[in-house]
Amino acid sequence: MSDYRIVFEKAAVKFLKKQDKSQQERLLRAINKLPHEGDIKHLSGHDNLYRLRVGGYRILFSKDTYVKIVNVENIDNRGQVYK
Repeated sequence: MSDYRIVFEKAAVKFLKKQDKSQQERLLRAINKLPHEGDIKHLSGHDNLYRLRVGGYRILFSKDTYVKIVNVENIDNRGQVYK
């Protein structure tokens, strides 16, 4: 379990609710390990935006190491999330 508090934006919650139960659990397990584990990369052109790859899905998030908050900005399919 992470020592960071995880906050979800409206777009991320909306995408999660549309997924089936097993996919929701898979994505949430990956999110709960943020910001330390997983296939994480910093997005170029953004100061504090990262992506986590979970299969064909991408989770965009920012993190504040001072107050220990991970803000899940968006979750979507690989081709759609960056638009």
